[in-house]
This record gives sequence, C-alpha cells and structure tokens, in this order.
Amino acid sequence: MTASLAHATGSFEIAGKKVGRLGFGAMRLTGLGVWGEPDDREECLRVVRRAVELGVQLIDTADSYGPHISEEIIREAIHPYPDDVLIATKAGLTRNGPDVIETDQGPVRRGPAAWPPVGRPEYLRQQAEMSLRRLGLDHIDLFQLHRVDPKVPLEDQVGELRALQDEGKIVAIGLSQVAVDQIEQARRIADIATVQNRYNLTDRGSADVLDHCTRHGIGFIPWAPVAAGRLTRPGGPVDRIASAHGATPSQVALAWLLAHSETTLPIPGTSKVAHLEDNVATAQLRLSGEEIAELTDAV
Repeated sequence: MTASLAHATGSFEIAGKKVGRLGFGAMRLTGLGVWGEPDDREECLRVVRRAVELGVQLIDTADSYGPHISEEIIREAIHPYPDDVLIATKAGLTRNGPDVIETDQGPVRRGPAAWPPVGRPEYLRQQAEMSLRRLGLDHIDLFQLHRVDPKVPLEDQVGELRALQDEGKIVAIGLSQVAVDQIEQARRIADIATVQNRYNLTDRGSADVLDHCTRHGIGFIPWAPVAAGRLTRPGGPVDRIASAHGATPSQVALAWLLAHSETTLPIPGTSKVAHLEDNVATAQLRLSGEEIAELTDAV
C-alpha cells in the first residue's frame, strides 16, 4: 500500500526520506479543545495504525497536542516505526488550557489565547529532548518551530534548532505560520525543509508563502487543509465537482491542494478510522484541468 499511495500522490523528500504527499495530522488524537485524553483512545490507536497500513508515510504531531497525548499515542500505536515512515513534531507553543470551552451558549473557541508562544532556546531544546523521549526516538526526522516567538530573536530560535541538528538530535528543520521574509531570515541560519501554514480553498492568505516554497523546493504543509466553507454550498463548485466524481467535498478540497503545487503535503487529521479512510481515498481522485482552474478562481 505504501508504494501505491506515494505513486498516486507523488512524493517529496524530507530528511533523506521520500514520503507520499498525503500525510496525517495527529492533532485530533486528543480531547475537546486539543486538550487531554481523547474520548476513545483505542480508536485513536487504530487510526494511526490504519494510516500506516494505507501507505501514509508522513505523520505530523506536536508537543502541545494534548499536551503530549498525541505523541504518546503515536508511539504506542506504531513503535518501532517502519523505516519509510517520517514522524514530524513541533515545539514553540505552550498551553494554558483547552482550545475550546463549553459555555451556556455552547462551545467557544479560544484560539491563540490557549496557545502562548515560547521560543527561548533553552525551552526549545528541552521540548526536543522530551519529544525524543515520548516518541521513543534517537533523532527526530523533522522538527518544526511551531510559532515564532516575537519576544525572542528569530535567529536565536532557529539557531537552537540548528544546534540540535548539528548534534544529530534532529535531521531536518521546519517552520510554521511564517511570512516569506521570516523564511529567508531563517534560511541564512539553517536549511529549511518545510513550512507549515494555514492554507485551503477558502483561506489563501499564505499564497505568497506557497509560491516562495514552490520556487525554492521547500515542502509546504497546509494545515486546516479541508476547510472549504461557502464553496461547499449546494450547487457551488465543490458540491458540483464532488457530485461529478462521486466524492466528498473534503476529498475535492484535498485533491485541489495536491494538484496546486508539487511541494504541497496536506495533512488531514481525524480521530476516526472511517474518516481517515475517506481522506486517504483522495489519492485516487483526479481533477481535470478545468476543475482545478474553477476551484482556484472560486474565491
């Protein structure tokens, strides 16, 4: 299955490993608000194992998911890791509670308030060491700066990741939610393998970053990849294209990302096996040039 998925989506090399471009985002292997244990830990374990069975080679997590829960579940599910599976994790965001809280008016998302950035070099080093322990690794293939801490010089943050790389504790360095000038500033200090920014059919605020990554051969990992919002309304472009292919709107959104650039590596996430299988089935969906253009213009 691994070879067929990589063949279907194309591959991208990170840390010396060629991985299929459709990955798995492990943020949802947690409780409500990305906080604490998931409702069904056994199902989450099955999700990770099934992802590997289906040929997923890139599994993306972070120390702040849970916190720690996502990394622990990944280790429990598939350690020792298959040689062709790349585990990517991140540090640089801390947690002060759940991202979503229940109120009398229903769930309320706290957003960035629940994820304070901390980029002090000693903190990033500590978190890399703890991720190594939780994941059961002697090195991390892809270690990403989860957010740039505005209180710490970027060169100090990336410089510490470069030091960890020089020590053999991490192989490749990535960034998350950055601008083009920050990528270039970081590249003066270390090779940057990937950038992970929010990007999808309806949120293209990082289009310049994607273009920059494409030009320079940097992997672009779009988070929140299946969001399509108003484009999924009945009779809208996503709805019509999905109906024509017997596909779901999420599959169309993912297929558009895969077709958009050869450097994109979408990482749809879920805590349910059935949803995972639907996402992975996107690899078989082929959009026509006209459909890709229609979706690209539908903003």
